Amino acid sequence: MNKILIIITAAISALLFVGPSYAASGQSVYNSTCAACHSSGVMGAPKLGDKAAWAPRIKAGMDSVYNFTLKGKGLMPAKGGNASLSDADVKAAVDYMVSRAK
Repeated sequence: MNKILIIITAAISALLFVGPSYAASGQSVYNSTCAACHSSGVMGAPKLGDKAAWAPRIKAGMDSVYNFTLKGKGLMPAKGGNASLSDADVKAAVDYMVSRAK
């Protein structure tokens, strides 16, 4: 019985430890990478919270928005120029920006 409790406790601890670090928050990724262009609209980047600029992108579907963000589009480089970001981090940032435009 004690062995089972130890295993369960270890599993829960591992989930709590790993869970939050799996993907950075969308807002923190936005602040560290995306804001450089998306806060001011540099090179035509849709500004954070600009519903009109984001509407056609959102209408195209999230898979399309994720694809452009992960692979780059126009003047925006893949992953916003931060190749060290995981795909999950990039998608979290996209989700954050889209949520601010709805």
